[in-house]
Amino acid sequence: MIVLGVESSCDETGLALYDTERGLLSHALHSQVAMHEEYGGVVPELASRDHIRRALPLLEEVLKRAAIPMSAIDAVAYTQGPGLAGALLVGSSVACSLALALDKPVLGVHHLEGHLLSPLLASERPDFPFIALLVSGGHTQLMRVDGVGRYTLLGETLDDAAGEAFDKSAKLLGLGYPGGPAISRLAEFGDPAAYNLPRPMLHSKDFNFSFSGLKTAVLTVVKNHEEKVVANICEQDKANIARGFVDAIVDVLTAKCVNALRHTGLTRLVIAGGVGANRQLRESLNAAASKRKFKVYYPELEFCTDNGAMIAFAGAMRLERNPALAQRDYAFNVRPRWPLDELEAA
Repeated sequence: MIVLGVESSCDETGLALYDTERGLLSHALHSQVAMHEEYGGVVPELASRDHIRRALPLLEEVLKRAAIPMSAIDAVAYTQGPGLAGALLVGSSVACSLALALDKPVLGVHHLEGHLLSPLLASERPDFPFIALLVSGGHTQLMRVDGVGRYTLLGETLDDAAGEAFDKSAKLLGLGYPGGPAISRLAEFGDPAAYNLPRPMLHSKDFNFSFSGLKTAVLTVVKNHEEKVVANICEQDKANIARGFVDAIVDVLTAKCVNALRHTGLTRLVIAGGVGANRQLRESLNAAASKRKFKVYYPELEFCTDNGAMIAFAGAMRLERNPALAQRDYAFNVRPRWPLDELEAA
């Protein structure tokens, strides 16, 4: 079965073809970062318009790379939610229109399920069950994953997501958008002893997170520095603050993952979402894994951010396990807010 995946939940347009026998055939992605950069964040209306421009050329590209005709597609999967309503509508309308024209089944996929299953696209894939840390600009959650659609929420952020804290703190340091990768790169040149920033909820007895206080601590440091020297922060000071911030957030994420593994007795940890590409986080988790004898699995770097491959794969896994989902109902709706616990097991 060859499944076309369509992703358009926010600021990346992604299409991919996944074959249940041969694996991923091809994928193509267009990022809108350059377009949104001058606004300091995603502009929903601009994002939706750009998805319209990119979807069909990307479809032609993945078909060409896979060297198959459009008629070879057996089903179409698309991101139904969560995400920006307008952006979701573009992807869902493209997917459902295409499925109607081809007389093929169509399936709406949960965006976060795509992220959770994306490490299964790697050459070294984990077996169920495992603990998953879903960490991105919009979500920070720890889950127990027992199978496709079998997710138990262990903890989540009570305020800002980790990726959101990265972007907001980077903006305070004048690093622009997107700030996450920029503040991580700058932190490599910082002195770890310069600023000891708070580790919110590090010692709480649950698996929840809180990052708004850490962001406020960065703001306080920046303001205090400017008041003392009556000048802009020099690059080394920025690097020191960035290092303090990154160390704090990585310490919290690592500790919560280790505690979740200890609590459940599982020995496999999966990292999913855009922040999963962060080098400092990977180093910290790998060090903890070596010390405590558990295994960490990451998606390929190209699949950490939003992409069509994870949607095609998640759709294929559901259709393979439940053929009754292969319906030809081409009326569609989107779910900008869609709790993951509302998903049924495949």
